[in-house]
Amino acid sequence: MNDISEQSTEPTFEDLGLGDAVLKALRDVGYENPSTIQAQTIPPLLAGNDLVGLAQTGTGKTAAFALPILDQLDVRQKSVQALVLAPTRELALQVCEAFQKYAAHTKGVHVLPVYGGQAYGVQLSALRRGVHVVVGTPGRIMDHLEKGTLDLSELKFLVLDEADEMLNMGFADDVETILADTPDTKQVALFSATMPAQIRRLSKKYLNDPVEITVKGKTATAANITQRYLIVSYPQKVDALTRILEVENFEGMIVFVRTKNETETLAEKLRARGLSAMAINGDVAQVQRERTVNQLKAGKLDILVATDVAARGLDVERISHVVNYDIPTDTESYVHRIGRTGRAGRSGDAISFVTPRERYLLKHIEKATRQPLTEMSLPSVEDVNVTRLTRFDDQITAALEDGNRIEQFRDIVAHYVRHHDVPEADVAAALAVVAQGDTPLLLDPAAERKLRQETFAKDRPDRGASAGRGAGSSERRPRGGNDQPMKAYKIQVGKRHKVEPRQIVGAIANEGGLSRSDFGHIQIRPDFSVVELPAELSPETWKKLENTRISGKLIELAEDRGPRGSRPPSGGGSSYDGAPRRDKKPRHKKS
Repeated sequence: MNDISEQSTEPTFEDLGLGDAVLKALRDVGYENPSTIQAQTIPPLLAGNDLVGLAQTGTGKTAAFALPILDQLDVRQKSVQALVLAPTRELALQVCEAFQKYAAHTKGVHVLPVYGGQAYGVQLSALRRGVHVVVGTPGRIMDHLEKGTLDLSELKFLVLDEADEMLNMGFADDVETILADTPDTKQVALFSATMPAQIRRLSKKYLNDPVEITVKGKTATAANITQRYLIVSYPQKVDALTRILEVENFEGMIVFVRTKNETETLAEKLRARGLSAMAINGDVAQVQRERTVNQLKAGKLDILVATDVAARGLDVERISHVVNYDIPTDTESYVHRIGRTGRAGRSGDAISFVTPRERYLLKHIEKATRQPLTEMSLPSVEDVNVTRLTRFDDQITAALEDGNRIEQFRDIVAHYVRHHDVPEADVAAALAVVAQGDTPLLLDPAAERKLRQETFAKDRPDRGASAGRGAGSSERRPRGGNDQPMKAYKIQVGKRHKVEPRQIVGAIANEGGLSRSDFGHIQIRPDFSVVELPAELSPETWKKLENTRISGKLIELAEDRGPRGSRPPSGGGSSYDGAPRRDKKPRHKKS
């Protein structure tokens, strides 16, 4: 096995043996030298070897497998020649975009993303026309194979991207089925951040004498990034962010959230508060994404609300601040997020919102980054009002410097004073009222007291969490990594269908666009299961989950109307208590 650390001296892409069309595309996107994982994996993949690559997210894995695949495609052949399996739709879309970018000068290449939640019709039409590369999630790929709508008999390349994450989400059986049902002559590349026993077993069973590459990424964050955190309750995050935006001196900012839906929701709320904000996520078209990023670079946009996948690879020097609106549960994501600021030797600021339940994540982050995070306080009313008055003073000063316009308005004010016998100071105050409109210039201290009471109950237990809920209500506080209200839902798969909690999490998260932190308690009964999910599932999420299958059976998601309300019944089945935990043994409620 090659054991390599990230180095600054790398060969050129020309040295790796890639063809002219691919090299031209790389020049177009500004790639100069390959990353370590690219330099070490492209030559053996071009030589036809199977490969196992151990590397963290953000090391350039996508180009490492996409470039040699594109270099060897036969565009005259209309059948599927390459299949890339990814754990989530966001990653599948990102990989698909990368293929299309690198294929810009390879005429006739057709790439198709295949994932749950998208209508089958779009995918079927593209498959009928002919596709060379399919990038998809295991569940939807399996659906197509079972329906006979995806033919992999001519497959030449198969890539497992983030294999450990796929297995953690419960896709092990699907992945093995796909590996076993594709041609033995195919070339297989497996990429994973870790090498657990299950990955090792897959490698030995399905890969032919693979070349193994390990790239050790640098986990520590740049010393020029100031890292702070704020303890804040989930419902108060928007108000807290608004306060911070008022007092922080920032140029450009990325605000990271967990889900695609939240990017749009938060961006809209910020715009309603008069802030210049836009969202990017896996569903945003590449053209729109590029336009938004260019607006951020040009200073026409100040705030970008993004998911991890959508912001990956984003390099904009103007970004002075990164805000983890939803703190990531893994340290690698944290490192990659805050690495969007402090570019080119400039200083940067990273602020993380941490709910009381997420305090434990701080220690993991400090250990991984080898840097302390400093607790900050919510900016007070006085802080905000001082900032607003300073900004107001600056506007007056700037206006006074425009002598010509000041002279014109001085005559108008003098005319008003003469005819209405009003002091000039009062006229100036009235003009300020006109300019300010209905929005108060200064905050009300009473609103500050209310916000602090609601936000900083950080060390109190959730006393009265059930207060105000009716006897028959199924809504309850979460047990996962999120502070949003939860509700019990019933799905029509259980023990007799041989399902496990991770399969349920994987299928529902992938098809419904949810995060693993959106899951609470899972109780698997003989013929059905009860799953805690966010109380307010959007109509879009309901629609996406209509055709979701686990172990080949429709889950038929519905609100649980059982006699026990929101609490899944204990006993008689296996149990799961929140997605962030990965307990090996069932968890049972104490009697």
